[in-house]
Amino acid sequence: MGSIVNTLAVIAGGVLGLLLKKGLNESYEKIIMSALGVSVMFIGIAGALEKMLVITDGAISSQGAILLSLSMASGALIGEFLKIEDQFEKFGGWLKEKAGSKDSRFIEAFVSTSLTICIGAMAIVGSMKDGILHDPSMLYTKAILDLPIVMVFTATMGIGALFSAIPILLLEGGITLLASFLAGVMTDAVIANLSMVGSVLIFCVGINLFCPFHVKVANMLPALITASILTFIM
Repeated sequence: MGSIVNTLAVIAGGVLGLLLKKGLNESYEKIIMSALGVSVMFIGIAGALEKMLVITDGAISSQGAILLSLSMASGALIGEFLKIEDQFEKFGGWLKEKAGSKDSRFIEAFVSTSLTICIGAMAIVGSMKDGILHDPSMLYTKAILDLPIVMVFTATMGIGALFSAIPILLLEGGITLLASFLAGVMTDAVIANLSMVGSVLIFCVGINLFCPFHVKVANMLPALITASILTFIM
């Protein structure tokens, strides 16, 4: 139920965003997009620092820098080789064609929104709790958070953001179904490092929203897998 409720919340946010979009002119869209980019960057920073900073005897130190660097670098190489971003955009283009949309920002909205709501720790941990413990509470909480996020994305970037409901259902639903097999792999250390790397990827999404240049965030997604592997190795 957690995955279904989260998907319905994304759809509801998208519909509300479309209604809100009718009352926004271009200047409002630009300022909201800038504000959204800064917000997403700080969400990513907060999530990463939460896992990297440690207080020991009153002194603040950091951890995980080497694992983060290795995960991001190796993951980016794998993603670039597999051309994940291109495949993501092709899927967005296919959805645009099937939806009969003429929105020039459809693919951008779909990719940016999907990455923002899919790669956080709540999606992974919440889906596992739903599958193993039959406790969907974390996904319910995430649904409440995702609704306004998708609403703002849709209002500023267009209908493509609404279609992020598809990858969120596939990701969370898939993890929930496979949770019993993943239980032995998803240790506390793995989850912590997944959260750290995922937060850095969310920060990169914020850069794309705020800055004129483009970071191929989708090509960095394999960093989540390499982070899990490196956790066991290191």
